[in-house]
Amino acid sequence: MIDIFSLKVEEIASKIKDAQLTSVEVCEKYIERINKFEKDVKAWVHFDKKLLLEKAAEADEYRRSGKPTGPLHGIPIAVKDIVGTVDMPTECGTVIRKGKSYSQNAEIIDLLLAAGAIVMGKTATAELAYLGPPKTTNPHDHSRTPGGSSSGSAAAVASFMAPLSIGSQTGGSVIRPASYCGVVGYKPTYGLISRNGVLKTSEKLDHLGVFGRTVEDVALLAKVLIKKDKFDSATVYYSADGMLEETKKGPLFEPKFIFYKTDHWKNVEKKSKEAFEYFIKSFKKNIEIFDTPSYFKDIHKYHQIIYETDLANNFGLYYKKYKKKLSKPMQDAIVKGNKHSAKEYAEAIDFMKRSYESYEEVFEDYHGVLSPSSPGVAPKSLKSTGSAEFNKVWSYLGTPSISLPLLQGEDKMPLGVQLIGAKYDDHRFLGVANWLEKECNN
Repeated sequence: MIDIFSLKVEEIASKIKDAQLTSVEVCEKYIERINKFEKDVKAWVHFDKKLLLEKAAEADEYRRSGKPTGPLHGIPIAVKDIVGTVDMPTECGTVIRKGKSYSQNAEIIDLLLAAGAIVMGKTATAELAYLGPPKTTNPHDHSRTPGGSSSGSAAAVASFMAPLSIGSQTGGSVIRPASYCGVVGYKPTYGLISRNGVLKTSEKLDHLGVFGRTVEDVALLAKVLIKKDKFDSATVYYSADGMLEETKKGPLFEPKFIFYKTDHWKNVEKKSKEAFEYFIKSFKKNIEIFDTPSYFKDIHKYHQIIYETDLANNFGLYYKKYKKKLSKPMQDAIVKGNKHSAKEYAEAIDFMKRSYESYEEVFEDYHGVLSPSSPGVAPKSLKSTGSAEFNKVWSYLGTPSISLPLLQGEDKMPLGVQLIGAKYDDHRFLGVANWLEKECNN
């Protein structure tokens, strides 16, 4: 029997297409892993084994009929429980939505289905994709957080309970869990993936992102999801057709990077600091260390103003009707959001464009910016999902970012290196990420 866990997703898809593997066989392997690990990891909030195998059998039947298949035909994919699905509940991590479904699929679900993928189930999210942690644990140490808010999506891939998954990021909800769980987490440029049919927390900050085990895996999934959607005005026309090929090709010459320790470097744990210092030293001919621009401090403040105001706007009704069912952090954010003035909010929005315009020239001389993905390894507690202090700037600026599981920190726990690129340069950016992944794994 083929060991599917040692294969890239493209290889599994190719073997399904060539009838060397069936989708049923692949799904059965993941079901075995779920049976073995889910009781400790708790990554899933909705998983129906029978339904998954029925969908896999349909995919195999379709392939045998000789009809054309998509790039993810027969591949099971986990989806964060804020993404609308007709045939499964979408509870968004809150008791307020217990058992409720969306009336139609999110745009990205339809794109997955068109590519032949199988939605295998819904993964745990922090309450309303904010800070209230779900029950999910870190697959490497069940006493630690997997990060959030895409907790289950990162943990499912890390424990080989899913080959790929979909998450979202408004602050650091893709990059941080990827770092803590030791997987690749990719947040494309703002506006590349439609959020139509997905829980809205902040129009200007919400991004959808993806998790996989390699850069090529996430590139394959992202390629399928990137599409202009008239129902999400943030989306743009962008051809993702050559994304995987560009990722494999990599940069034309050795890349040059800036490494930002940032003002938050003092918060990085000792062993994690040593790991980053060693990483910088190993790439000394490729990396220059810079101080972060002074206005990044303002970005943290502006990010908070936008996020809290939008949470107050989007969940004001929940606050009014079900205040006691909301976590303390969510209640506090809504109260603060109601206090921000229109002038503060307008300033925070205006500064987005201006700050990126003054920042983007960095990418004329460098292939990317590097920084920690998180202040260290996953904290020992399930009461918090950790800190997004190394991620918020890039969510605010809307740049592509990716966390690569290249290092180890305290107690040999995984630690991610974050790479950031120029907006709408995701093809080349992923090629550079792929180069970095290969250099570190050689």
